[in-house]
Amino acid sequence: MAKVKTAFFCQNCGTQFAKWQGQCTACKEWNTITEELIEKPEKVSWKTSESPSANRRTKPLKINEIDATTEARLDTKNKEFNRVLGGGIVPGSLILLGGEPGIGKSTLLLQIALQMPYKLLYVSGEESQKQIKMRAERITTTAENCYILTETKTQNIFRQIEELQPEMVVIDSIQTLHSDYIESSAGSISQIKECTTELIKYAKETATPVLIIGHITKDGNIAGPKILEHMVDTVLQFEGDRNHVYRILRAHKNRFGSTHEIGIYEMLSDGLREVANPSEILISKNEEILSGTAIAATLEGIRPLLIEIQALVSTAVYGTPQRTTTGYNAKRLNMILAVLEKRAGFRLGAKDVFLNITGGITVDDPAIDLAVVAAILSSNEDIPLPKDICFAAEVGLAGEVRPVARVEQRILEAEKLGFATIMISKYCKIPKMNSGIQIQKVAGIEEVVAHLFG
Repeated sequence: MAKVKTAFFCQNCGTQFAKWQGQCTACKEWNTITEELIEKPEKVSWKTSESPSANRRTKPLKINEIDATTEARLDTKNKEFNRVLGGGIVPGSLILLGGEPGIGKSTLLLQIALQMPYKLLYVSGEESQKQIKMRAERITTTAENCYILTETKTQNIFRQIEELQPEMVVIDSIQTLHSDYIESSAGSISQIKECTTELIKYAKETATPVLIIGHITKDGNIAGPKILEHMVDTVLQFEGDRNHVYRILRAHKNRFGSTHEIGIYEMLSDGLREVANPSEILISKNEEILSGTAIAATLEGIRPLLIEIQALVSTAVYGTPQRTTTGYNAKRLNMILAVLEKRAGFRLGAKDVFLNITGGITVDDPAIDLAVVAAILSSNEDIPLPKDICFAAEVGLAGEVRPVARVEQRILEAEKLGFATIMISKYCKIPKMNSGIQIQKVAGIEEVVAHLFG
């Protein structure tokens, strides 16, 4: 009988150690190192029997001889999902989807599985077939090519895959799978690495895309070793507040597209609705004109968005004034307040300033600086801004209003949504446009104050 081999792994970052120790030297976490059995000596391919291709050796090719014909992406029939992936699912790719418990990860992938016209195998280790059927009936009834399998053992899953020959596989979730080649329990570092490796080998050999759902830790990171995110082709994050109906899909890593795109969904009783016009949820529909609000024209990838900036400036009750932001960089807010104090003469050093971006999204586009300035000044002076004006410019340390990229798209989006005026930098180079929106160009903070508040 062969000697059982064990090793010590950090459950937070996946680093392997020869013996137990209290602190992980890689991630500096305490009491996260546990002993696990490592793989048995007998091991075959992802197939249930030895693969005929196991003995086939690949040959090096000259780069000019490699066939570079682009394979057609698989259309998911979900425009927001396609947008985030870069136009659809690439054959043979491995996509990892993470998110908070109850945020809607399983609902999203089941909805996509039911909509796609391809033969698809949905493998669940968390729900029974009847539970999935109940959810599917709530979402849609037009599903002809979706097969449901409740299984956690990878060898049994691959046996069903060989018989069914699906064109796509969905795994819900990777933490519930276990392989016979690893003795440790499901969800451990060794099991996650081994199961993911088998899925990658299957995906690359058969050009079948695999979508994987991954749990997250209390810190918001995908559970398991960090190497998991390096192994897969795409890492998606499903974000949102369970107390609100809107969800945001982001790509943290994408080998086949941009990581700057976002997809926005609305959670309804019959599934997730795609939000084609995000500005409808990011701008309040208040009839009253309130001070402290301004509209900014920003970009997420290639998509222009109009978002609402809310600011509240009040006298500080305590000795140290508060600076609180939601969805905006707090250090950048301090910089803008310093510019207003130094260049425009506003005494905000003894006042509390609260800043919020509505809709629950986080924006790091510097083009919203001018809208932040307008919202802060509006609240400080208690003078509401016109409802038909929006802003798209960066603010520099000298108080100058700087140009931003792709301002034409921002102008067209503002015009489409019915705004009468957009304020941009004087130094923006824009082509002659026959637009119905007035373009107000400013060079510095002083001009902005004079134009908005006289």
